[in-house]
Amino acid sequence: MTNDDIPLCELRKVWQDFTLPNGTPLRALEDINVSIRANEVVAMLGPSGCGKSTILRIMAGLIRPTRGEVLYHGKPLQGLNPGMAIVFQSFALYPWMTVTENVESVLRAAGLSTAEVAQRVERAIRLVGLTGFEEAYPRELSGGMKQRVGMARALSVDPEMLFMDEPFSQVDALTAESLRAEVIDIWASKDRNPSAIVMVSHDIKEVAYMADRIVILGTNPGKVQTVVENRLPRPRDYRSPQLLGLVDHLHELITGHELPDVPAAAVPAELTTFLPLPEASTSEIVGLLEYLDARGGKDNVFRIANDTNREFGLVITVVKAAEMLDFVDTPKQLVVLEPTGQRFVRAVAEERKGIWRAQLLKLRLFREIYELLQRQPKHEIDRDFLLETIIIRMPHENYEKIFNTFIRWARFGDLFAFDDTTEMIALQ
Repeated sequence: MTNDDIPLCELRKVWQDFTLPNGTPLRALEDINVSIRANEVVAMLGPSGCGKSTILRIMAGLIRPTRGEVLYHGKPLQGLNPGMAIVFQSFALYPWMTVTENVESVLRAAGLSTAEVAQRVERAIRLVGLTGFEEAYPRELSGGMKQRVGMARALSVDPEMLFMDEPFSQVDALTAESLRAEVIDIWASKDRNPSAIVMVSHDIKEVAYMADRIVILGTNPGKVQTVVENRLPRPRDYRSPQLLGLVDHLHELITGHELPDVPAAAVPAELTTFLPLPEASTSEIVGLLEYLDARGGKDNVFRIANDTNREFGLVITVVKAAEMLDFVDTPKQLVVLEPTGQRFVRAVAEERKGIWRAQLLKLRLFREIYELLQRQPKHEIDRDFLLETIIIRMPHENYEKIFNTFIRWARFGDLFAFDDTTEMIALQ
């Protein structure tokens, strides 16, 4: 293998476990194999909780994987990856520093001379279109301009790889579109770095526009489901039939993994597993049902995301929650109101609570806690007991998130009460 064939960065059979406060491991990633080569843009796409940002941080050397290898130019990575810079979702600027000072901060930390710092700062600010704003403070800048400062800071260190963690999610749509095009223009100029871009995104149109390879990840734990090669020529047009066709294909792949069109087999109640509760609020689930009812009882899942201006990953999570409660079905790319969902959405408030309560009791975790509370002399248990139950039944899940969802759902259906002061859970 020649040097040109060796990836800039590579993950081989990487697993990542995090330890929860009670000592229980939470598996975030399983058997991840990803390589980043020179002169390409790689995007990691998937729903919330699939480990996209964790993979980026492992590549950056910010997290050491539980198992597996991280290679930089074919050699084991030791410490921080020397060839990368990161653009964060939240801008991560020093509010007391000007644009120039924010960019200078990383260069001074690198030990460069005063002349070299000045030269690099001037070039980076010019490159991202912030000339004239050198002395402005972050509070004086729009969201798009703040992200340009973040980009300038990352580009100033002349990184071989530019890591971008959902960099355009905090800016408006038009600004995001402009920034994407500018990033691609900077990358396409082969006389300077970055040679490769690795980006994390929820936005399918974004990755179809920017990426050469798209790594699609699944959840619980995070796994690589498939890798899609994007051979569309540049420059790309968001409205071209070819790009829109790729967007549809990516939607199908994600919905196929996250909402598989496979009927559940009939299983005796005592053998059913404890299903983790999707992190969806009751208002989001009710909103989905009302949205569907207003559109004849069904709609395409990615049209729902587009019409509601929500991240596709969030919409998938809400749909999965509604499906768990038997309010909707998901044949192919459709989300369809089930008869129970129709009854719920057309009921008055008290009737809605009764329907919701009945659906909760079909879920094994709620049913087990309900039966347990009935047997208690005071019909109550403490928070820690429920947390331990969740940990035992679902040891690889984030028990705090499941607990919070459990309480929200139970309160909505007047199934259980939770006292925030005493931290006791009781039958209503």
